[in-house]
Amino acid sequence: MREPPDHRITVHLDAFLETRGMTLVELSSRVGVTVANLSVLKNNHAKAIRFSTLTAICDALGCTPGELLSLSE
Repeated sequence: MREPPDHRITVHLDAFLETRGMTLVELSSRVGVTVANLSVLKNNHAKAIRFSTLTAICDALGCTPGELLSLSE
């Protein structure tokens, strides 16, 4: 059985990658973060994210943190 997450933040990386026609490998290359770490983020398993990483992802995807992340009820 899966443990409930200890946070309510959802990362919408999948949707942005799809609409931009970008792969996780391409984003990894642009951002300088491993595919494994981006995969953890994409699958909502991340416990934290550095502001520098968040900034780089937003720059690469042309979005804001508020578009990439949301708080679920």
